[in-house]
Amino acid sequence: MLYKGSCHCGKIAFEVEGELTGAVRCNCSICSCKGALLWAVPHEALRVLAWGDDLGKYTFGNHVIAHRFCRTCGIHPFAEDVSEGSERSAYVNIHCIDDLDLDAVPVLDFDGRAA
Repeated sequence: MLYKGSCHCGKIAFEVEGELTGAVRCNCSICSCKGALLWAVPHEALRVLAWGDDLGKYTFGNHVIAHRFCRTCGIHPFAEDVSEGSERSAYVNIHCIDDLDLDAVPVLDFDGRAA
């Protein structure tokens, strides 16, 4: 299924293809602050449609995940694995997907603080 979404102001828009069978609620320092529910997909399943200079990047810790955010409204629509190779992943914040029934998506808690 094709899902569409964006940040709050719409300057960062995306499409993601896949079957949304669940999301992860990570308790690491950044995910818990953002309140994100993340859907992991192969990197090539995420297509960023609008971004320009508005797409910011934040990394911390071991710098393996680029947390992307809109420089205008501050919303974090997705993150991405910055490693090279074919096994890269993207992590879509399902709160940013248009017309999604969040209550229908099973959520798995992940202990990112301990990882």
